[in-house]
Amino acid sequence: SRAGPATGPPPHPQPMRRKNLEFEPLSTTALILEDRPPNLPAKSEEESQRHRQEYSEMVAGAKRREMKEAQKKKHQLKERYRQEENIANAMVIWNMEVLPNWESMRNTRRVRDLWWQGVPPSVRGKVWSLAIGNELNITPELYEIFLSRAKEKWRSFSETSSVNENEECGVSLADRESSLDLIKLDISRTFPSLYIFQKGGPYHDILHSVLGAYTCYRPDVGYVQGMSFIAAVLILNLEEADAFIAFANLLNKPCQMAFFRVDHDLMLKYFAAFEVFFEENLPRLFQHFQNNSLTPDFYLIDWIFTLYSKSLPLDVACRVWDVFCRDGEEALFRTGLGILRLYQDVLLQMDFIHSAQFLSRLPENTPAHALFSCIANTQMISNNRRWNQVRNTYIYIFISGNETGNDVECITSTRFLKKSSRSFIISSNS
Repeated sequence: SRAGPATGPPPHPQPMRRKNLEFEPLSTTALILEDRPPNLPAKSEEESQRHRQEYSEMVAGAKRREMKEAQKKKHQLKERYRQEENIANAMVIWNMEVLPNWESMRNTRRVRDLWWQGVPPSVRGKVWSLAIGNELNITPELYEIFLSRAKEKWRSFSETSSVNENEECGVSLADRESSLDLIKLDISRTFPSLYIFQKGGPYHDILHSVLGAYTCYRPDVGYVQGMSFIAAVLILNLEEADAFIAFANLLNKPCQMAFFRVDHDLMLKYFAAFEVFFEENLPRLFQHFQNNSLTPDFYLIDWIFTLYSKSLPLDVACRVWDVFCRDGEEALFRTGLGILRLYQDVLLQMDFIHSAQFLSRLPENTPAHALFSCIANTQMISNNRRWNQVRNTYIYIFISGNETGNDVECITSTRFLKKSSRSFIISSNS
């Protein structure tokens, strides 16, 4: 302003640079047919012809992509209609024929096939509840009693200033593990993408109540991380009291109790039986894991703790639960082998660290059809022996102290065992 108005010609405007046509909308591809500005050399006939051909190819390619996308959407829509129709038909069969005659029909070939195809969501909770059973004879009134005890215990914990005071009052380790803080922490990490179990969500308080009541019902087990996923799946399919009844009975099954109570010898028995079928079904991958010292405990523990509800997409995990309710614990280990079969080619290219990381966090888009095809192709018979027979073949001997000349070489992982013991596996046929 001190120098006065500027003199001289205005600055020359910078020429606008045209964007790369590959990233432009389809309509701008027609610019290739336009003549050049007057200040540039005109196109030759050969160049114009080439541009017209390129434009025609662009349009044809765009049409092919649009048709392919339209066919894909049409196929997906048709498949969805087919699935909805199958679910509706299956729901009628479950409601009208199977559930009223549960005991006589549950093990028929027809019902087992329906189970394998997936139980309709509207009857899934009822089917699971019947399949799990209620051997513990828990009633809704009993649930309310233990829920009241849990609430009282949480109030007492909140009034306690330190862990030392708890110990002086005779509070056990299981009681401390059932504290509000630990359950709160695990609930916040339960299906975080759904935003329904976190604080303020519609199922937060219900999940909190079921887990708290269980820790009072089974103080010898207490609360173990991973239980929240099992309880959450049941809550999504059952009423609160029914979910607790199914939860307590499910965790009372031998396999779940062995893992949640960290029963080392039983856990190793399950791992050893799993490796028998692993080697027979997937010998290349089994040897690859052996070479990399990747033992089943690195991936099976998390799968069994959460019944695959943390590792697989929720809809796929529910279908795994369907088969688990039908076939029992064998289905859990068969599913594990199905996952390994599905991703065998990928895992064969990985080392120990990457394999362990991959199996602990499976792809979010794991396809149900491909997975269940792999599960179906997994044979659970070894030398004419089924899962339970193979599992019971192994005897575990825990020997304390120094090694002796008669020691049997350990053939499985012992990472969970105390340093004062050694684990050995020998076949009862040896």
